[in-house]
Amino acid sequence: MGIISWIILGLLAGAIAKFLLPGRDPGGVIGTILIGVAGSFIGGWISARWLDRPISTDFYDTATWVAAIGGALVLLIVYRIFFGDSRSRR
Repeated sequence: MGIISWIILGLLAGAIAKFLLPGRDPGGVIGTILIGVAGSFIGGWISARWLDRPISTDFYDTATWVAAIGGALVLLIVYRIFFGDSRSRR
């Protein structure tokens, strides 16, 4: 799977993570999408590095999607913990 496929997967993983974790994010929609892309890379890396699950070259591999969505969820939760709702801090 090429870099463009990972970016598309990250965009979709970010959208799914946002759907699973509704609410206001400090970065808005664009920030959430970028967190999804970064989370998919991190999830794939963790899956390949420590879970001994090689990265599949198939875009429709279930384990790859789970790793990407899981990474996006974890990164979104961490982002919310550290930055919270910046709109209410005026």
